[in-house]
Amino acid sequence: MAFSVTASSSAAISGSNFSRSSSSSDLKVPQIGSFRLADRHATVNLSKKRCAVKPVNAEPKRNDSLLPQAASISAPEVSEKVEVEDFEQLAKELDNASPLEIMDKALEKFGNDIAIAFSGAEDVALIEYAKLTGRPFRVFSLDTGRLNPETYRFFDEVEKHYEIRIEYMFPDAVEVQALVRSKGLFSFYEDGHQECCRVRKVRPLRRALKGLRAWITGQRKDQSPGTRSEVPIVQVDPVFEGLEGGVGSLVKWNPVANVDGTDIWNFLRAMNVPVNSLHSQGFVSIGCEPCTRPVLPGQHEREGRWWWEDAKAKECGLHKGNLKQDGSAQLNGNGSGAAAHTDIFDSQSLVTLSRAGIENLARLENRKEPWIVVLYAPWCPYCQAMEESYVALAEKLAGSGVKVAKFRADGEHKEYAQKELQLGSFPTILFFPKHSAKAIKYGSEKRDVDSLMAFVSALR
Repeated sequence: MAFSVTASSSAAISGSNFSRSSSSSDLKVPQIGSFRLADRHATVNLSKKRCAVKPVNAEPKRNDSLLPQAASISAPEVSEKVEVEDFEQLAKELDNASPLEIMDKALEKFGNDIAIAFSGAEDVALIEYAKLTGRPFRVFSLDTGRLNPETYRFFDEVEKHYEIRIEYMFPDAVEVQALVRSKGLFSFYEDGHQECCRVRKVRPLRRALKGLRAWITGQRKDQSPGTRSEVPIVQVDPVFEGLEGGVGSLVKWNPVANVDGTDIWNFLRAMNVPVNSLHSQGFVSIGCEPCTRPVLPGQHEREGRWWWEDAKAKECGLHKGNLKQDGSAQLNGNGSGAAAHTDIFDSQSLVTLSRAGIENLARLENRKEPWIVVLYAPWCPYCQAMEESYVALAEKLAGSGVKVAKFRADGEHKEYAQKELQLGSFPTILFFPKHSAKAIKYGSEKRDVDSLMAFVSALR
């Protein structure tokens, strides 16, 4: 993972250390994940056997003119009181602030102990905002070893454009070797992506963050309605630990949390910022090559990630804190908690099928009319994304002799739907022909009304 330190007119910085301009001398900045002794002026009382050491994040403002003395012993003033920042209150105060203002506040507050997490997608906007503040900033990225060639070329372009060095964090070679030797190169298609992401992304990130007091991400509320709709501007990281260690030792900044994706792209174009060439090929959310594909009309942007899994799995673990424990029932489709979600596909042109209704429909060999049925869960963001097109389909087919219906297939009905109705992930669309008992599963990912209409017209 690479950190880059830049000033408003900085030169490129190479190697694992970064240098930062100072009024009196150059200060070497340690790489992410390294241990640093803070510089202090203090008097050590050798007559005492013990001394209390103040936490790293409580240190007084660093004097940049002094080099850290790695071989020296220093002790801070024990009697000094530490003020605890109320980041929840700060998030409220910054809720209407611009991304530039938020970025400036983050860099001002944490200096060398904060870094931008860069994925190689539209979060390049974070680097542009950091540059516009005129403050030094650092950038890191996770190289999983499975990224697209276009993403690697984009990293190089970003480094040259901003005159920075990104410090890349790599997965542990022994762990990757063990995973691939035991389960193969593409095991995530069979048993889920979490294990691979844990080895290639989560653990390297954990090592990186142990060298920081704060980090900056490109999370937006509109990216994933199921998991990111409540992302705050700033928060105490609920999952990872920072330099000091322990709960509450790391702060997480999300400067573009309240910004729509459209506005991000307008900003990138206005500032002539370089972008990943994959975006012009239909990719919106960009991750590893085997687990990322372009999105199609009617699909949510996160549906281009891990498309073979249910919506509950659309986080890789880097932002696991977004998955709230009290919302687990809604996310995994089990338990009565799912009932708290407002139902979708609400239209007089749609038939709502009960469990008995869908069972009867599936058993019939000669139906009076053909049916198209969506198997859905109201909490699923991908079901929500296709609601408009499916309702429009129902209105188009009204009076045509084709029945349009919905069946809620999560919770206690999920096992039945998987076994009897070909449910793989939400949403699943089935066509029940007039003179055939077997339902036909809609195989395309295109869920716009024209594509759905073409599917019906070809079969009825």
